[in-house]
Amino acid sequence: MISAETLEKAVAESTITSAQRERLLAIEQAGTTALVEDDGGEENLRLIGGGNDLFVTVGTILLSAGFYFVLSTLLAGQVLAIAGLMAACTWAVAEIVTRQHRMKLSSTVLSLIFIGAVMTGLSQITYERYMLAVPETIWQLVALRGDIAPASYLFFGGTIVAAVVYFLRFRVPILAGVVAIAVTCLVFLQTALFLYDGVTTGSVAPPSLQDLPQLLRASLYMPLICGLAVFGVAVALDLHDRDRRTIGSDCAFWLHVVSAPMLVHPLFILATGRDVALGRIEPDTMATVLLVALIAAFVYIALAIDRRSLLAPTLAYFGSLGIYYLVHSAANTTGVPPFALILLAVGTLIIFFGAGWQRIRRLIIGPTLPTSVLNRLPPIKA
Repeated sequence: MISAETLEKAVAESTITSAQRERLLAIEQAGTTALVEDDGGEENLRLIGGGNDLFVTVGTILLSAGFYFVLSTLLAGQVLAIAGLMAACTWAVAEIVTRQHRMKLSSTVLSLIFIGAVMTGLSQITYERYMLAVPETIWQLVALRGDIAPASYLFFGGTIVAAVVYFLRFRVPILAGVVAIAVTCLVFLQTALFLYDGVTTGSVAPPSLQDLPQLLRASLYMPLICGLAVFGVAVALDLHDRDRRTIGSDCAFWLHVVSAPMLVHPLFILATGRDVALGRIEPDTMATVLLVALIAAFVYIALAIDRRSLLAPTLAYFGSLGIYYLVHSAANTTGVPPFALILLAVGTLIIFFGAGWQRIRRLIIGPTLPTSVLNRLPPIKA
């Protein structure tokens, strides 16, 4: 694919004429349109660029691993130096793999290695500056209060800055998910510190032991709110690019992947009354009905915004939960547990939607939403 800037430069240098440029753009547009029409309505993930991309990805992993072991030998114990050199090496490789050749899978792997190196370096800096260690008593935990806030800003804030800078340079979509996770962790920690300060100043009543399960359940509201915020950003990117041709759509894919667990897990616990402290599940009829309602809601939303990336983590969560409960309860009951219905529903939905996503979307979403809303959503393919 030749960029518009290259074509403009070619016209300016009289390499091609303006008419030839227009014909090239028309040919490219026709090819892109044919690709979209012939893809069977599949969600274009743009995660791998072909066999050569996979080949380079293997080389990238081997190079990074080899460089790390060399550094670990030559700079034994110097974590910060190793992390800095790993980040620099990854950046240098990305200048070739990502900037020049735009290899998708290898670029994704490089970005994750870079962020891993940055986080390792930041954790070392944080430890050396604030001497944070795992507390062994409640008093040691209380003593860490003054350092937790600045340490979290240094670690999570530094991760966010590094991810944003790398994204601005290389435009790797998965970094949108990295930023979303880091922001969520930072918000959750700061909220916990705010409540802690409220208890110490007397503005918030300290919870009793009996209130602990309810307190832990209430703590799920923060990841739920963050999940809704991440989901909202992803939907905004999708609505801005209904045909999914820009990098914003690729970023939305990863934001949906990140937001799904943050939405599903709190909603599951709040809906079924699960005991967060003891990990108990009450598999009564009402819990089963609520879980089916949650699955139906997520299925409908995923169909409306045409995002299987939102539905896949959701079904995986409920499927794993159903398998866990069935195995766990097999020795305790001979009847069919209500959660077996969830497992059956998840398996059926995966096969059903995998066989005809766009057809199901057309049958369910088309008649149930007004035209004004449909015109803002990704188009329903015939």
